Amino acid sequence: MDQANIEPASISGFARRLMSGRFTVTAELVPPVSTDPADLAARAAPLKGRVAAVNVTDGAGARAHLSSLVAAHLLLQNGIEPILQMACRDRNRLALESDLLGALALGVRNLVVLTGDDPKAGNQPEAKPVFDLDSRALLALARRLGTDRKLPPDTPVDGVTELFLGATDVPIDPPPGWAPTALAEKAASGARFVQTQFCFDMDIVRRYTARLAEHGLAERIKLLIGVAPIPSARSARWMREKLYGTIIPDAVIARLDSAADARREGIRICAELLQELATIPGVAGAHVMAPQNPAAIPEAIAAAGLAA
Repeated sequence: MDQANIEPASISGFARRLMSGRFTVTAELVPPVSTDPADLAARAAPLKGRVAAVNVTDGAGARAHLSSLVAAHLLLQNGIEPILQMACRDRNRLALESDLLGALALGVRNLVVLTGDDPKAGNQPEAKPVFDLDSRALLALARRLGTDRKLPPDTPVDGVTELFLGATDVPIDPPPGWAPTALAEKAASGARFVQTQFCFDMDIVRRYTARLAEHGLAERIKLLIGVAPIPSARSARWMREKLYGTIIPDAVIARLDSAADARREGIRICAELLQELATIPGVAGAHVMAPQNPAAIPEAIAAAGLAA
């Protein structure tokens, strides 16, 4: 059975909501550098009931933190649906396959696959990268696990094997002749939803999604655009300069610069973006990220008048 034909009800609540066509908001959570489950619970508590699902990052920024698989399991125990991020950077295919089985055994049903940041970008640049598989190869492996109930080379797997598969992308203002080749390959490998890098320019989002539609991707993949409640103009400038693919117009930075309360203005800007994204054809939802201030995420969602 093809992954695209798996009934969403058999996968996750997040899948059912996203596939229903309702505007869907997810959030991102960086697990703490802690062995105390209460620390993760406290970090996640502001998001409970406010978003459809919560991503747990896998060594974001090439830095160690609590295992994303363990964090996803702890979120489930706290009544929050997780989206497990799995980076190809740190593990060979044997370890990745074992973690896929572990996720399914723990009740995790949503997976976002990404290549992962180079260790040289992190705080232990001497760490050795693995990159045995790339994101498309891992997606294809996870898709085969779900459809054929097998791992390589041809090993049968007992129990639940279906995962709701996702990938990442970087929105661009598409020049003439540009085609979304990489995203199409991820969809062909099994991705059914995509969460993007930050994009605060809604005109670019419209042109980007229109190009995806021209290439038939609007029907194949659910798109969630990345936004954030940015707390200051300084943070916005840093994001634009340091985070690859981030799009933040000068007008947004000017608003933050001139605001009497930049944090509140950042929440207002995020709320406005969420409201506008909900009107754009081809946009299925938003992915809200605020690594240093997760409590601002539900504030922005509430200000936008969006239901969980």
